[in-house]
Amino acid sequence: MSDTPHPEHGKIPSIGLERLSLVARATRSMILILDACGSVQWANTGFEQQTGYLLQDMSGKRPRDLLSGPGTDAETLRRITRRLYQAQPFDEKVLIYTRGGEPFWVHLDCVPFGTEQSVEPGFIIIMTNISDNRESERNLRIAASVFDRSHEAILITDRNNRILDVNPAFSRITGYNRSDVLGLNPSILSSGRHSPAYYRAMWQSIQESNFWRGEIWNRRKNGEEYIEMQSITRVHLDEPGDYYHVATFTDITELKNHAKELDRAAHFDLLTGLPNRQLLEERLRSALAHANRNQTSLSVGYLDLDGFRSINERYGHDAGNRMLRVLAGRLAQGLRSGDTVARIGGDEFGLILQSDSHESAYERILSIINKPVDPGTGADPVNLTACLGITRYPDDNAEAESLIRHADQAMYAAKEKGRNLLHFFDPELDAHRRQRREQLTEITRALENEEFELHFQPQVRIADRQVTGFEALIRWNHPEKGLLYPDSFLPTLENSHLEVPLGQWVLKEAIYQMNLWHEAGENLSVSINISARHLMDRSFTRYLESYLHSHPRVKPDRITLEVLESTALEDTCRARNVLARCRKLGLHIALDDFGTGFSSLTYLRTLPVDLVKIDKSFVINMLNNVSDRAIVESVIFLGQRFAHPILAEGVETMAHASALRDLGCEYIQGYGVARPMQAHKIEGWLQEWRRHTARKQSRERPASTRRGQKPRGVRAGRNQR
Repeated sequence: MSDTPHPEHGKIPSIGLERLSLVARATRSMILILDACGSVQWANTGFEQQTGYLLQDMSGKRPRDLLSGPGTDAETLRRITRRLYQAQPFDEKVLIYTRGGEPFWVHLDCVPFGTEQSVEPGFIIIMTNISDNRESERNLRIAASVFDRSHEAILITDRNNRILDVNPAFSRITGYNRSDVLGLNPSILSSGRHSPAYYRAMWQSIQESNFWRGEIWNRRKNGEEYIEMQSITRVHLDEPGDYYHVATFTDITELKNHAKELDRAAHFDLLTGLPNRQLLEERLRSALAHANRNQTSLSVGYLDLDGFRSINERYGHDAGNRMLRVLAGRLAQGLRSGDTVARIGGDEFGLILQSDSHESAYERILSIINKPVDPGTGADPVNLTACLGITRYPDDNAEAESLIRHADQAMYAAKEKGRNLLHFFDPELDAHRRQRREQLTEITRALENEEFELHFQPQVRIADRQVTGFEALIRWNHPEKGLLYPDSFLPTLENSHLEVPLGQWVLKEAIYQMNLWHEAGENLSVSINISARHLMDRSFTRYLESYLHSHPRVKPDRITLEVLESTALEDTCRARNVLARCRKLGLHIALDDFGTGFSSLTYLRTLPVDLVKIDKSFVINMLNNVSDRAIVESVIFLGQRFAHPILAEGVETMAHASALRDLGCEYIQGYGVARPMQAHKIEGWLQEWRRHTARKQSRERPASTRRGQKPRGVRAGRNQR
């Protein structure tokens, strides 16, 4: 920089220039000296530090080429260029960029100099970083805009809770203008609904945490009450003990009213005004919790009007709806405090009875239904009836939804018995049914996974100890419980949808095994148990005939179908025809478990039977029980009179066999001969039995020639029981 003359003293002393240079270097303001063309000649340290540009980088260059960036206003740059060209002083606020590309705002003052100062023409530019100020100004503008344009009311009070300012939304919600409330306490809005304790708790929260939020009822300028969601924040300033309160709130009256409407629509029946099923379940859960706490009982009812559809058809739906509303009102009035009646749908109602005298409540409910109801059509009053299903807690220790379902099941049980009836749910019976459903599901899976197999028990002719056949007996190889016997799962199958499929599997498996034995050179006979349901199935003979055709090597006369005498055949005529068809195919028919049912003589007289089997329960005890022996003797006598051979089951010992032979029984089966065995063990067992029988007969042959001597009974082989 060259020396400039002082107005009074001429040239500035050199000491003055040095001091000015020190000032220029020490100041935080950014200083540039430009030549007459606007190119940089000198920059101070402040400029270098704040922009990152060093003097040697900028010398001879125009500042706009270095400092402008994508956010710099082009119009401002044009004004600066024009003023420099005109050599006129100016000041501007402009966004410039550091060497690293960071933007910041500066206030720029430009002063031209030249001949008046006795120096070469040029410019001094002094820039001050105003980014912080610009940010503060921007924030203030945003805050002011938010304050004015917010849809939430904003209220500012001082530490004494005097109103300092409110925004337009406050006036719109409350009806008070700004001038109406300045200097007043916000309590002018109070509705009087809240207690002093409510406000004390609110201020305690503000005192402890500088914040409170909640719903509060207030009153508008016109006296109308409204509910608002309000937040109050205590704002502390830098000065100790100096703070303000900023409250924001929204009018939620419409929202609350809408929520009430939604709640009513969600929890109450539109026709009758009674609680609906959802609210019934919620109240039932609360009632169950109360009953558990107080060790009390409650009842859950399910009520359905009898024949209400015909009433709608006769009088019309409007009249039907009117009667439902009348009944709903009567039921609601007839229950005690704490009880609930709900409309579940149509003409069905749910009940929760928490009073002690449940029994009287049931009768009272039915009597309420029985009162005549005017259909409102000018016709005579209508007498209604209903069926009511009841389940009682904690006897039925189930959850809310299950209790309602159980009451519904009890109601349907009442419907099956007639009209205007009451039926109670039986938890034990339901548990049994549920267990049966689970086991049927297991059996279905077992059929799919081929977990069943057949075991075979020999049947022997007493006279010569010859094996005449085998009875096919089903077993279940349960993956968890091991080998299961029929009595653990067949009772579950009775009268179920699985009875026929499992029976078909037994038929198919038995005939398949007979075919395998035939290929191995053993033409063995097999007895197959057939349930009554399976026998009476219309596809029974068709399925049996088709399967026999697919196994032509199996001779039908080697198959005996065993029909349980203890199973009632509802249509004996059809059963006779089915069995006759089976005999025409060449199969034999056996009457199994004879003596245990009530139709023994009827079946003997009407069914085409080839063999009668005495139930093992009589045979096992016949040696010690006179009555059982008499039954066995009677069955053998009946068989002889009807010309039917007799086979005794349950032969456990040599003594049993001898006694049965003496009574005239021809065939035996039981553990005394052999236990049921798997199919692959039959051939080995037969060989051993035949060798043992041959040795036995060879020893007994001389004695058998004695006059009048009878053949001896069978004896168990070495590998038998």
